[in-house]
Amino acid sequence: MVMPEDIKKWIEQGLEEARVEIEGDGRHFNAVIACPAFEGKNSVQQHQLVYGVLGDKMKSEIHALSMRTLTPAEWDSERG
Repeated sequence: MVMPEDIKKWIEQGLEEARVEIEGDGRHFNAVIACPAFEGKNSVQQHQLVYGVLGDKMKSEIHALSMRTLTPAEWDSERG
Protein backbone atom coordinates (compact mmCIF):
# COMPACT_ATOMS: atom_id res chain seq x y z
CA MET A 1 0.00 0.00 0.00
CA VAL A 2 1.26 3.45 -0.91
CA MET A 3 1.60 5.86 1.98
CA PRO A 4 1.56 9.67 1.81
CA GLU A 5 5.26 9.67 2.75
CA ASP A 6 6.02 7.57 -0.36
CA ILE A 7 4.39 10.08 -2.70
CA LYS A 8 6.09 12.96 -0.91
CA LYS A 9 9.48 11.27 -1.38
CA TRP A 10 8.86 10.52 -5.06
CA ILE A 11 7.86 14.09 -5.82
CA GLU A 12 10.75 15.60 -3.85
CA GLN A 13 13.20 13.31 -5.63
CA GLY A 14 11.82 14.23 -9.05
CA LEU A 15 11.29 17.97 -8.64
CA GLU A 16 14.29 19.88 -7.37
CA GLU A 17 13.61 22.07 -4.32
CA ALA A 18 9.96 20.96 -4.12
CA ARG A 19 8.03 21.51 -0.91
CA VAL A 20 5.35 18.87 -0.52
CA GLU A 21 2.49 18.23 1.89
CA ILE A 22 0.46 15.04 1.34
CA GLU A 23 -2.53 13.55 3.13
CA GLY A 24 -4.26 10.34 2.20
CA ASP A 25 -5.70 6.99 3.11
CA GLY A 26 -3.63 4.68 0.91
CA ARG A 27 -5.81 5.09 -2.19
CA HIS A 28 -6.92 8.74 -2.32
CA PHE A 29 -4.43 11.53 -1.71
CA ASN A 30 -4.45 15.32 -1.48
CA ALA A 31 -1.23 17.20 -2.15
CA VAL A 32 0.00 20.76 -1.93
CA ILE A 33 3.22 21.16 -3.91
CA ALA A 34 5.44 24.20 -4.37
CA CYS A 35 8.40 24.16 -6.73
CA PRO A 36 10.59 26.68 -8.57
CA ALA A 37 9.98 24.66 -11.76
CA PHE A 38 6.35 25.86 -11.66
CA GLU A 39 7.34 29.49 -12.24
CA GLY A 40 5.85 30.82 -15.47
CA LYS A 41 3.72 27.72 -16.07
CA ASN A 42 -0.06 27.46 -15.87
CA SER A 43 -1.70 24.95 -13.53
CA VAL A 44 -2.12 22.30 -16.23
CA GLN A 45 1.60 22.48 -17.04
CA GLN A 46 2.46 22.33 -13.34
CA HIS A 47 0.30 19.24 -12.85
CA GLN A 48 1.88 17.63 -15.92
CA LEU A 49 5.31 18.04 -14.30
CA VAL A 50 4.10 16.22 -11.19
CA TYR A 51 2.42 13.46 -13.22
CA GLY A 52 5.63 13.09 -15.22
CA VAL A 53 7.59 12.52 -12.02
CA LEU A 54 5.10 9.94 -10.75
CA GLY A 55 4.91 8.19 -14.12
CA ASP A 56 3.49 4.67 -14.05
CA LYS A 57 2.80 4.91 -10.33
CA MET A 58 -0.30 6.92 -11.30
CA LYS A 59 -1.58 3.91 -13.24
CA SER A 60 -0.83 1.18 -10.75
CA GLU A 61 -0.05 2.39 -7.23
CA ILE A 62 -1.92 5.68 -6.78
CA HIS A 63 -5.65 5.44 -7.27
CA ALA A 64 -6.43 9.17 -7.03
CA LEU A 65 -4.32 12.27 -6.46
CA SER A 66 -5.80 15.71 -6.04
CA MET A 67 -3.17 18.41 -6.08
CA ARG A 68 -2.75 22.11 -5.60
CA THR A 69 0.42 23.51 -7.12
CA LEU A 70 2.10 26.75 -6.11
CA THR A 71 5.22 28.71 -6.85
CA PRO A 72 7.57 29.12 -3.88
CA ALA A 73 6.45 32.77 -3.53
CA GLU A 74 2.79 31.69 -3.36
CA TRP A 75 3.70 29.03 -0.77
CA ASP A 76 5.56 31.58 1.37
CA SER A 77 2.75 34.11 1.06
CA GLU A 78 0.14 31.61 2.24
CA ARG A 79 2.22 30.31 5.12
CA GLY A 80 3.46 33.65 6.36
